[in-house]
Amino acid sequence: MKDNIKNLKAYVPEEPLDVLMERYGLDRVVRLSANENPFGTSPKVRDTITNSFLESNRYPDGSAEKLRETVSNFYQVAQEQLVFGVGLDEIISLINRTFLTDGDEVLLNAPTFSEYALNAEIEEAVPVYVPVKSDGHIDFDALKQAINDKTKLIWICNPNNPTGTYEDLAAITEFVKTVPEDVLVVIDEAYLEFVTDETDNSAMHLVNDYENLVVLRTFSKVYGLANFRVGFGVFSPKLANYMQTVRLPYNLNSMSQQVAVTALQDQDFVKKTVQKTKEERELWEDWLRENKIIFYHSQANFVFIQLDNANKVAEYLKTKGFLVRNGLQPGWLRITIGNTEDNLQIRDLILEAK
Repeated sequence: MKDNIKNLKAYVPEEPLDVLMERYGLDRVVRLSANENPFGTSPKVRDTITNSFLESNRYPDGSAEKLRETVSNFYQVAQEQLVFGVGLDEIISLINRTFLTDGDEVLLNAPTFSEYALNAEIEEAVPVYVPVKSDGHIDFDALKQAINDKTKLIWICNPNNPTGTYEDLAAITEFVKTVPEDVLVVIDEAYLEFVTDETDNSAMHLVNDYENLVVLRTFSKVYGLANFRVGFGVFSPKLANYMQTVRLPYNLNSMSQQVAVTALQDQDFVKKTVQKTKEERELWEDWLRENKIIFYHSQANFVFIQLDNANKVAEYLKTKGFLVRNGLQPGWLRITIGNTEDNLQIRDLILEAK
């Protein structure tokens, strides 16, 4: 066993809701800790699941050809640029496995998604953290200054998890221009569909201009397919070919491929989800201002708030049947934006707990 593996802390997944209900003696538990879509999934996806017949003794399409064609046409990227994974977790793992080796340095914002650093450490690379600015936004100047001869990979989560802050395309473009060609820049756009402050908001088309740029997307969030585990990366054709050599064969099962195709084709559901999220997000931010609670302006489907007794509040909410995420930054809680009723109730409970 690698010595470094012995000291790593595993990513802690969410506990099953039925387990929590039994533990706390509750009839209902609302999970607002995993950034899932509270509005469900497209009705067309449910129809696909109901009407599908799969031969369970046959391997799935190892190249995900129908999904590849659908994603290619929708996003206007070449099919050979696409690499599909079992959620973005697999893509993140593959990127680290493919491009990192012992002693390489990986630049990360602090705070950001913890799996970036975990996967780097598995490959015996060194995470280097660059704190976000006081408003939660990425400090691109500090990132530039942190690049050195050992830097091999830079992660940018946009909107960032857990801050929820969004960096506009102009700032992203100017930063990528300054990064050496032998340093890979990965922009994780898992929450990009929720951005409403800017319309032309994706860096995906920049991949054609910068061979060292990768853009990631997922079907877990706005499409409500978290249980089906479908994510993908857009690479230059050369880098995509490297990735395909280390990707496990038959990694996406047939049902996951089918429902992802259906979900992508139902953009009416996506628009409704984004609009509902925007409305509830604005109500959250109005309430936070009224109650003088510090927060970062979110463009994702969650809010990140600062409380003096954040851990205590999180525990109190759990006893009342509401799960939120703590431990991502001392004194802060990340709360997924739920439906109207749940949002009203949890806000009242936060005031009780304070």
